[in-house]
Order: sequence, then structure tokens, then C-alpha cells
Amino acid sequence: MKKKIEILAPAKDLIQGIAAINAGADAVYIGAPLYGARSNATNSIEDIAELVKYAHLFKAQVFVVINTILYDNELESCRQMIWKLYHVNVDALIIQDMAIMEMELPPIVLHASTQANNRDAAKIKFLADAGIKRVVLARELNLSQIKEISEASDVELEFFVTGALCVSFSGNCYMSVANGERSANRGSCAQNCRLPYNLIDGNGDTLIKNSHLLSIKDFDVSNQIPNLVAAGISSFKIEGRLKDIVYVKNNVSYLRQKLDAFLAENTDKYTKASSGNCSFLFDASLDKSFNRGYTDYFVNERHQAIGSWDSPKSKGQYIGKLIKTVGNSYEIENGHFLNNGDGLCFINENNEAEGIYVNKVANGIVYPNVLKEIKEGTFIYRNNDAAFIKIVEREDSAIRKISTTLVLKENENGFELIATDEDGNVSRATLVHPKELTKNNESIAENFKINLAKTGFTPYNADEITIEFSQNWFLPISKINEMRRTVFEQLSEIRLNNYVRKEHQMVKTSHPYPETKLDFMYNVSNKTARKFYERHGVTEIEKAFELQWDPGKSRVMTTKYCIKYELERCPKYHPEYRDKKVKEPLVLKQGELEYKLKFNCKPCEMEIWEKDAEFEIEDED
Repeated sequence: MKKKIEILAPAKDLIQGIAAINAGADAVYIGAPLYGARSNATNSIEDIAELVKYAHLFKAQVFVVINTILYDNELESCRQMIWKLYHVNVDALIIQDMAIMEMELPPIVLHASTQANNRDAAKIKFLADAGIKRVVLARELNLSQIKEISEASDVELEFFVTGALCVSFSGNCYMSVANGERSANRGSCAQNCRLPYNLIDGNGDTLIKNSHLLSIKDFDVSNQIPNLVAAGISSFKIEGRLKDIVYVKNNVSYLRQKLDAFLAENTDKYTKASSGNCSFLFDASLDKSFNRGYTDYFVNERHQAIGSWDSPKSKGQYIGKLIKTVGNSYEIENGHFLNNGDGLCFINENNEAEGIYVNKVANGIVYPNVLKEIKEGTFIYRNNDAAFIKIVEREDSAIRKISTTLVLKENENGFELIATDEDGNVSRATLVHPKELTKNNESIAENFKINLAKTGFTPYNADEITIEFSQNWFLPISKINEMRRTVFEQLSEIRLNNYVRKEHQMVKTSHPYPETKLDFMYNVSNKTARKFYERHGVTEIEKAFELQWDPGKSRVMTTKYCIKYELERCPKYHPEYRDKKVKEPLVLKQGELEYKLKFNCKPCEMEIWEKDAEFEIEDED
């Protein structure tokens, strides 16, 4: 049996969910009314139900995100919400809090969110044995680690393919709550990682001023799809439930074409996860979406700098260098590619991102809305492509159609139109009508075919049309159109009725958890989650950070990203700089905010601690 490979798209709301399906998504993930890790991307049960119906028409799935940690007083409302989602035919829930595993639930499929910090083969196997059907892997994993996880369990594996990166291991960032009581694990991240900081060494000297030292580039491993599939990934996830519709359609269509090319070369092993084929009015390109530059992060091990220190904002597409300023205009390399209304970005001499809009382009000369002083040779980027956005925003810029064959034939009482779709579903529309020959007994079959092919705004294409008449019968075009409408309306009902949602009834298990002691990073925030771990042999469980924060002394982030590596002062990767060690502890300072950095070289990780924390500095040797 061929393995299905899926593109999973974000949906901020119903409209974006439908747009993602039309652009080729095999599944979408969308926020519930409550308890999603993006508090600004919630949706009503009614809108989710409508999205489910539209997605299922194409055999695409809808996953609902319920991935915050829960408090005791929220468990019952969460449980009731899950039942409502089940009754509107949602395909699966994406969860972080293990309390949900303990609830009396309908037979709904559960996925473990990346917020559950899924990067260890033994723990992922534990989740699979406990009833989790899919695990969203941590983005910090490399190909060999993914393969190890895949070989340890037959659980479905999902991996991010494009979008923004959290600098911290997902679920293990407490910087936001420590500074303003806005918890990332409760859906309200304040994005402290995107602020500018000064870097100060152990002598009190400032090494770097006003730089976005925790801001990293965006993720793109689309060229690694063959390697990731070989390692065990079956779902490729696009980050971005807060992004706009242009971002969603551009990313989905780009990946649809990438994945389709891969599937076409591997038809013996893999297949699409949903139905229909897409057509586009635009040429998808990731550099035309919001991006801070791209990195493959650690998929191919640590091999490049990944920081986006200049700015946390979108640079966009590189255009060229500024050649010179001429009066009230700029001469820019490749300036003839620009359009009126474009937004441009550059990094000024203070290492800050600035922007201008293009009022007019004439003969390759760019006239901005505001003339700013830009040094010759400065790199110019386009982060707002006005012409591209205008096309992509059109509703018909991405259209998805299900392939059908139509057969128009006669029967005893008149005529019959039979539609068979690409999945083998069959619909019949009959017409009681007298059989009359055409004038001069001439065939008008071609006219019938022309009108039967007019599928218009339906989700269908009539790719093959056959007329099976014993004689040249006449039928009014109005009757042909009526039969076509009826057969496709019925086909939609048949497709929805034939859709099979996978179900799984959770059964309480008691196999041992790989750890017996859990610290605050396991985010246990309620008695029910505690009960889950205790039944699986855990003897010591620390409360979630949000319930026991020690102001000024806490570890607020653990990350694979390393500032020492970015500075080319890593003892492992840059041994040539061993005689130029920086004096530790290194400190990040932003106004009143101050953090100490701790480098754990053995696991190749960096920790961020509040200013009053005390810890031993690891010996690099």
C-alpha cells in the first residue's frame, strides 16, 4: 500500500482555511474557540464545521489546535469543547497537555503538538503506546535523529517545512511569562526573542550593541523533502496561523508543486493524501512571503550561522545593491523589476531595518515616497510585492478541481448522465424526456460536450465526456445544463457521505514513562496531567513554571541556537579561536531586562537565565 504524503497548512480562520485547501493543502490546522497557542487565532465551532465540510469534499483533513497547558478549572470546559468538535467531524486534535489523555473523550484522534517538545525516540514511543496517533516533531532535529524516532515506533511523524522558528525548544520558553505574566504556553507569547539586546561579557565590556541577538531566520527545508520522507516524515507542516492569506496561498502552492514533482518520480511508493488538482495564476516563491532570510536550521546538523540579527522584520526578496541616489530617486540594480506600490527594505548604517515605498518606477529609476539617505552599495530587498499580492489575493488565483468522467446515454424513459470521479464515486442524473431526432438527423454530440464541460464554480472538471446514443437524439441545452448541475450536486453529497474519518478511542495505559522525575519543563499545570504521569510510574513531578516562578533566578529558555557559535567562538566548531575566548558569563541586556547565558557544550545547547541566577560556567575543555 502506498504511503500518503501530506501538506499541512495553517488556517487563521475559515476564509484562509478554504484558501489553503484551494491552493493544494491535504490538511489544515485551525485554532479552537479556546486553549490554542495563538490566542489571536481562535474560531467558532460553526466556522470549523463549515471548513470541515469543505475540506472533506476534497478528502482533505481538518486538525484543531488545543495546545496550551490547562489549569484545573479549565478541564471540564475543554472536555465539553472536544465533544462539540467531534460532532462537527473534525479529524484530529493537536494537544500539549497530557490531562486531555485522561479525559472521558469521544473516539477522536489525538496528535502530540510540537509544544510537547518531541525530540526523544523513547518518549515519542511512549506517546504512541499511550494512544497518540501522530507526533509533531521538534524543529531542532536532524535527519538521523528523525530516522531513529521513525524506526522506534510506527506513529505518524509530522515536521515543519517552512515558516518562522521559535529560538527556544517549543514548550520550553518562559521568557514571556517571566517578564510580563504573558505565558507562551498559554497562547500569549510576547516575543521577547525579537527584541534588540546588548551583549556584555564577563568583564562588563559591551561586545555588540542594539542587535536582535535572539532573532533567527525563518525555516525552509523544502529542498529536503525527499530526505525527510526517507527518514520517516509523512506530513509537512507550514508554520503561520497568524500570517495573511497571501502567505498561506503562496507557501501552500509552492510546496504543492514541490511535493507533486517528488510524488511523480516515486509513484510506486508514495501518493497524495487528498483529491483534486490545482491551477495557479501566480508563480509561487518563498522569498515573496514574509521572511527573515531562510535556514535549514539543524536538519543537516549545525553548519551555518542562523541568526537574523539585523532585524526581526521581513526582508523579503533581494533585488540588488543601491548604485546611487539621483535627485529625488534611486538607481538600484535590477530596479526595472520593481513596481509602483512595492515596499523596500534596507539595513541602515546603525544596523537597523528601514523601509520605503515605491511611488513610481521609470526606466529602472525608483522614485520613493520618502527619500532617505542610503549608502551606495547597500543591499535592497522587496518585502511587499504589490503586483504579486494583487494577483494572489484574487479568489481565482488558486483553483482546485476534482477530475471526473461524464457519460451521457439513453435509457427506456429518456436519458441519463453518469459522473465518475477520480476516487471512484458515481453519481447519476436521469431525465424523463421523449426521444426526438435532430433536424436533418445530424449529430449534435459536440454541442452536448461543450455544455457538459462547463463545470464553472463547481469543484469538478469534466476531463472526459462520452455520448452513447443509438441515434442522433435531440435534447434542449437547458436540459443538458440541468442534468449537469444535478449530477455534480449529487456527487458532492456522495463524496461527503463516503468520507471516512479515522477514529480512535483512548484507553488508559500504565506502561512506564522513560523518566521517573519531571522538572518544570514538562509543563504539568493540573492534577489530571499529574495523575497521568503518576500512573505511568513517575514519582516526582515539579509544577509548571507558571505555577512556581522564582522571580529573577529562573531559567527562562533552552535552545539549540548558540550565540557563541554565531560569534565563531564555539570550542567545538571554531577551535582556531580557542585563544580568543570571550569572558563569561555573557549577558543580554535590553533596558531593564537582563539575562545570563549558560553554554552546555556536551548536548550543544544554550540556556538563558534571569539576572540573579547562579550557575557554574562549564569548562570548554
